[in-house]
Amino acid sequence: MGKGKSRRAPHSRPKRRQNKSVATKTSAQEKGRTSKKDSVIALLRKPEGATIKAMMKATGWQSHSVRGFLAGTVCKRMGLKLASEKVDGERIYRLAAGQNTSIGRPGKGA
Repeated sequence: MGKGKSRRAPHSRPKRRQNKSVATKTSAQEKGRTSKKDSVIALLRKPEGATIKAMMKATGWQSHSVRGFLAGTVCKRMGLKLASEKVDGERIYRLAAGQNTSIGRPGKGA
């Protein structure tokens, strides 16, 4: 082993630089922008509903990400019921009638 580069201990990790943008980030609502979550919910609230393709276009997500969002966030976390039907070979998703989309997570007292 020559002089020059020093070696760190075999089990130590290099120090990570602190990401300055993390401390200065604010939510999309605070900046007056619409979040991707809000965009999808708005599409689902429409009486005509929305297709996976429409939600992909609105968010820039891939189809599996949209479906995961619908199952994980909309149904499980937000506790909303989705209605879906197949029209002309395309599946249309919409929120089931009479739901309040401003509710918090179930069991969290919101």
